[in-house]
Amino acid sequence: MWSLRRSLSFRGTRVAGESGIQRQAPTKPSGFRLSLRSAGMTMRVSIIIGLASLTAGCFMPLYGDPAVVPSAGLDNRLASVEVAPIPTANAPNGSPLARVGVDIRNELMYELTGGGPAAAPTHRLEIRLTSTRLQVIVDINTARPDIEDYGINATYTLTDLATGKKVVNATTFSRVSYNIPGQEQRFAGARGLRDAENRAAKVIVDNIKSRLASYFVAGS
Repeated sequence: MWSLRRSLSFRGTRVAGESGIQRQAPTKPSGFRLSLRSAGMTMRVSIIIGLASLTAGCFMPLYGDPAVVPSAGLDNRLASVEVAPIPTANAPNGSPLARVGVDIRNELMYELTGGGPAAAPTHRLEIRLTSTRLQVIVDINTARPDIEDYGINATYTLTDLATGKKVVNATTFSRVSYNIPGQEQRFAGARGLRDAENRAAKVIVDNIKSRLASYFVAGS
């Protein structure tokens, strides 16, 4: 009677006593290696915390309350800036640019003082404006503009009243676009232009205020 004997065996076979099976005890990670890895991780965390604590004192709130943060007080310095009337030599009274200049000055005065009374002036801010209008998209059938781009260019200087020195001399600009619904809707087109002027003026105010805040904090 013939008998069939298995001459080969493979790993993973359920028969543990079968020839060719090599059983190995599961390896356990060395406690020494784990301790080194934990120590390295702890050291990295400690370094990160140490660097964060060193740089924590380098940050200061820009518009902080001096009663809470003694090194702040930016609001008081901004409130001491006198905004000179914007000249209208290149924009006669009643023109759109003259109105924009009045809006920019009023908005700047409010932003610098927060609506409160102005402090004794220590600096004087002078601004000059020019405006641009550019046709962006033109209807090829009627040759009329569908979208225009309105821009304001501002040149401004900040003068220290105590020394008479111009401490800031810079320029900024803003560009906004608006739709022209059609020649038959002239009021809508005029309203779109007025809205574009207001939005562009707001950008100029924000840019100038940020530049002044940077000067009073960094000194340059």
